[in-house]
Amino acid sequence: MPDLSPIASVDKALLALEALARTGATGAQLADLAADVGVHKTTLHRTLSALRYRGYAEQTPDGSYRLGAAALVLGGTYLSEENLPALLHPALAALSAQVDELVHLGALAGREIVYLDKVEPQRAVRVWSAVGRHQPAARTALGRAWLAAEEAAGDVLDDTALARIAGQDADPAALRRALDAAHARGYAEEDEESEPGIACVAVAVVRAGRPVAAVSITAPAERLAGAPRRERLDALCRSLPAMLPAGLGVPGASA
Repeated sequence: MPDLSPIASVDKALLALEALARTGATGAQLADLAADVGVHKTTLHRTLSALRYRGYAEQTPDGSYRLGAAALVLGGTYLSEENLPALLHPALAALSAQVDELVHLGALAGREIVYLDKVEPQRAVRVWSAVGRHQPAARTALGRAWLAAEEAAGDVLDDTALARIAGQDADPAALRRALDAAHARGYAEEDEESEPGIACVAVAVVRAGRPVAAVSITAPAERLAGAPRRERLDALCRSLPAMLPAGLGVPGASA
């Protein structure tokens, strides 16, 4: 039999938050929520009143309850750019150890990818990189993986948006081909476009279908070809998801 929560009132509030999350934007009536949580309506009404006071729940004009803005802010803060390196570093380290290659974590900032973290293998990679470095998103695997994930979530880039993101760094038509390929494969790639002799493959890290980061494997081009390439893609697309914190994943990929 599972252990009882040490503080029953807190446990009820957490169960209520989980029930509210399941109802989505439309919310649910008090009776339905009480049945879901497994408590009396009067008890749940008091809990919801406390959650409403702090902004973690709100009531719609028809009397339904749904998650409030404070609950949504929590998730955004948890996955903010400042927290992502600490949250995802164990996954980067595990991935780097598996493939024995340089692994990067990046996030989109305007037209550029910002490198938030990296884990280097013991052997030389022959590529310079630094946390905090900016690179044009249009010609990096990290940027293409992020943009493809945004499109998969519904934010399709039209010709004007493609031209803006490509800027002077890339051809909009080439960027469209790269994003279409990333959609089809589930991962993005870059072959000696940022540095001669260096190639990258990358996937977006998504939460509820939307990108919050991107992870890449960077290696000399000869180690991202043939059988070694398939091994590294398998680790990136199939091993990485199990290494990520709960609630995060990668788009469906095929190596």
